[in-house]
Order: sequence, then structure tokens, then C-alpha cells
Amino acid sequence: MRRGLLHAGAWSLATGAAVTLSWWGVHTVMAGTAYDPPRALPLAAEHPEGAVSSSTHRPEPEPAVRPSKPSRSAAAPEPSRKPPKSPKPPKPRDPAPRTSPPAKPPPGQVKTYSTDGGRVVFDLGGDAATLVSASPATGWSMQVWKAPAWIRVEFTSGADRVSVFCAWHDRAPRVDVTTY
Repeated sequence: MRRGLLHAGAWSLATGAAVTLSWWGVHTVMAGTAYDPPRALPLAAEHPEGAVSSSTHRPEPEPAVRPSKPSRSAAAPEPSRKPPKSPKPPKPRDPAPRTSPPAKPPPGQVKTYSTDGGRVVFDLGGDAATLVSASPATGWSMQVWKAPAWIRVEFTSGADRVSVFCAWHDRAPRVDVTTY
């Protein structure tokens, strides 16, 4: 009986050590990956007339001039109304020095690039791009590099490499996929 308890204790200790070592290894590898934090989506209560439950839905850009309206509760939906007439464009004036940072450009198109090594999703705007997600295929590893004017995602498996490169320096973003 004593021998059985000794074997059970040794097995428990070995199993605990193996689980701890595995967790530590996975934690170390995952801590070194470069993933962007998830972006928040607008709440459906903000747009009750066009609530969409698709993960690829992008809200329409808001108009530059927005009429002021009284606040409403989320429980009382707004009755349908005709779209407001577009205001006349403002008269051109002399440019004044900016005192605040320029407004962020509206989001662009979300495009997916599927390769043998994995899948990369970019949000391609008019003058910049953002990495939405990147995931390697089974048996492939991934590395991400970012700079102010480009993003590169490289998938590797043995001697095989696939590079997805997005650059936007002085032009609209362009994506090139290269297999080595």
C-alpha cells in the first residue's frame, strides 16, 4: 500500500511539473507575439435603424456638419425621417495655422490576404494601413514587423517563406505577397 502511494505521489509531482513547464513555454511564446488590441465597434443603440450583427460591418462616415439634436434615451427609438439636405459648401478662406492635430481619416477597406502560410487582414485607408489580424496556417510560424510607413508579416515553415508586405509611403497603401 505504501509503495502504491509513493508511486501515485511521484506521478502527481511529475505531471504537475510537466503542466507547469508547458504553461510557462506557451506563455513565453505568446507574450512575444505582436497582436494589435481589438478595436471597439459602435453600439447598436447608436444606430438603431441600421443595426447589423456582422463582424465585417463598417459604419458609414459621419457627415462633416451635424445638426444638433436633443439627447434621446436608448430605449425610445427615433422615428424614421428624411435625410437632411446637404449644406452649401463653405467659401474658401486663407489657411490658418492648425492649433490641434488633424482629424483621423475615416477607416478604409478591410481586405483579407490568404496565403499558403496563413491569413493576413489589413484595414487599408486612403493614406495609411492598419494590421487587423494575422494568423499562421497549421505547421507555419509567423513574425510581424511594423514601421511608420509599412507593415510586414512573414510566415515560415522549414525552408518555405511567405511574406505579405503593405507599404504606403507617399501613396495609397499597396500590398505585395511574395513566396520564397
